[in-house]
Amino acid sequence: MMFTTEMIQLFAVALERDRQPVTEALLREGVMQFVSMTELDRPQGLTQVEPEMALSKVTDLRRRIEGLLHTIGTIPIPPQESDLGERVSLDLDKESERLDQLDQEREAVRERQRSLHQEILKIEDIKRQVDLYGLDLSGVKLPSQNSLLSTQTGKVPLAKRQTFTDEIKRLPVLNLVLGEDEECSHHLLLFMKRDRDALDRILAQAGWAKFELPGEMLSQQKNLLRELTGKLEALQGEQARLQDQVDELVKGQRDHLSQTWTQLRINELCARIQVNFQTSSRAILFAGWLPASKKDSLTEAVTQASEGRCYLEWAEPRSSEQIGEEIPVQFKNPKALGPFQMLVSNFGVPEYGTIDPTPFVMPLYLAMFGLMFADAGQGVVLAILGALGIRSFKRDAAKKGMEQLCWLIVWCGISSIVFGVLLGSYFGMQWFKPLWFDFHGIVLGHEAHGMVSDVLDILAVTIHFGIAVILLGLGFNWINLVRMRRYDELIFDKGGLLGGWIYLGGIYIAAQYVSSGYKSFPSGNVMFLLTGLPALLLFIKEPYHYVTHGSHDENKPPIMMAVMNWLMEWVVELLEIFSGYLSNTLSFMRVAGLGIAHVCLMVSFFTLADMAGGLFGIVILILGNVLVIGLEGLSAGIQALRLNYYEFFTKFFHGSGKLHTPISLRSEL
Repeated sequence: MMFTTEMIQLFAVALERDRQPVTEALLREGVMQFVSMTELDRPQGLTQVEPEMALSKVTDLRRRIEGLLHTIGTIPIPPQESDLGERVSLDLDKESERLDQLDQEREAVRERQRSLHQEILKIEDIKRQVDLYGLDLSGVKLPSQNSLLSTQTGKVPLAKRQTFTDEIKRLPVLNLVLGEDEECSHHLLLFMKRDRDALDRILAQAGWAKFELPGEMLSQQKNLLRELTGKLEALQGEQARLQDQVDELVKGQRDHLSQTWTQLRINELCARIQVNFQTSSRAILFAGWLPASKKDSLTEAVTQASEGRCYLEWAEPRSSEQIGEEIPVQFKNPKALGPFQMLVSNFGVPEYGTIDPTPFVMPLYLAMFGLMFADAGQGVVLAILGALGIRSFKRDAAKKGMEQLCWLIVWCGISSIVFGVLLGSYFGMQWFKPLWFDFHGIVLGHEAHGMVSDVLDILAVTIHFGIAVILLGLGFNWINLVRMRRYDELIFDKGGLLGGWIYLGGIYIAAQYVSSGYKSFPSGNVMFLLTGLPALLLFIKEPYHYVTHGSHDENKPPIMMAVMNWLMEWVVELLEIFSGYLSNTLSFMRVAGLGIAHVCLMVSFFTLADMAGGLFGIVILILGNVLVIGLEGLSAGIQALRLNYYEFFTKFFHGSGKLHTPISLRSEL
């Protein structure tokens, strides 16, 4: 579990007539990630296999059916092995025509739905205007076309209403104010046709916006609002019936669509496998990576599918027989570590053969979070919220990431409970005696005894924790470099043995200085041995590289220039080592800082609750806990992640790996 899964590469040759059974065997096993055969020195005459069904056409048809099934709430189930045994060749053109016919029937109904939607919008607009203007216009009669009078309805901005009213008084115009909203005043104007030009100039200056007043509002009907509501409900009811009709068109063919989807998915996966094949007139060739533990089962499956008419050749990673340079990585962590594997994957995929930090991220992340958010009561709330989230997202495969995030919240809640019990905090109160030390009491200045008795001791705890994390990262880096046979980096890199020597020496010097009451350092000889000697040995790094790698370089600089470059790079690297390790270690003080801030926030809310008293005090405590759970919980989660990423991972993690993604019946769509 400490390292990623051991991989092995298969190179295979089978007869062309066995292409289909071999393809189905590879799909059934579902363990192989194919590599490009273009990197193989292949003989002439080999071409890429053309699948029985065009991959793009199969994929498009499968997605169309999937979209239709989603409209009725049906999520297709990935095919099973039994479905693979019942695989049939589909007539893609016939299935496409069937879908086209179904789409035409649905489109006819949807056209009626769009028409109804326009009617609904019209009725809703009239209702809004009735709400704005009232029903007092039901007796108004508009002039006929032969009349000398004319009417116009519109609105002006409220800022210009007074000016508009004053200007319009100069003309023989009846100005009826219909109503107003937040921005405009709505008016009905009755005027002589001969005054239209003069009126238009006034309206233009006032920013008049013309609109048509619905004829329904000028009717003699007194129950207009009730009629509009009835019409709206009838139209919405018909809209719902049409939607049911659209759904029924799909539901009527659900079984056929589901079966077709399954067959299309199987054929799509087979096509995805076969596009990785190379073929001659009589043989097919393919290669790919799989876990070494699956070697025997895949060998048996391919041999049985081809009835022994095949040639299989296996290559170890980084051997001369390997095709391609990239070796895919497969995690092998238990399901419980899924949320923490997600955190690792978000940062990067470890290089093949190196340490998978997931098992170590779990205790480190939870310890950091617990120290920053140590409250058993609030931890219970976090765990419950996470459990509710898991229940919501568990059935939706598309939201697997959200489910893992909710599991992470559950784990963080458990960590808060554990550290809350250790530090004696239950919703900011001390219901039971702490098992480790009284965090709240120390922050508030109460006298304490034991190893942790004041705020400086709390800071010291986090510093010691940070030193342990950094040393663990350095140890992992040394193991990785040995496994990858990068012995130069193992010795000379700032994360190598000499860099670790300097860091350990710096820790010893700092510890001696603190233990002396901040009065003296170790002797000069000791300090030279601990930090000076490894610093001098680092100077050998560049001359060593010059001799071993650059001595035959035609563009190498003159020796004096090379020495100056070595000296400059040595100084820069020393500065990076001393400043980098110091800042990395002190960065862990944020764990104590956020823990202290958490306590201070709870104390503040208790103080406000005491001042308010009674029911208001209880409300303040409840809202305070909600705020702390939301803000402090998020801050603690982010800071714990940051410390893992930048203070731990950067010491050893090579995130240049490529995740192993075999083609299987369970492959993601």
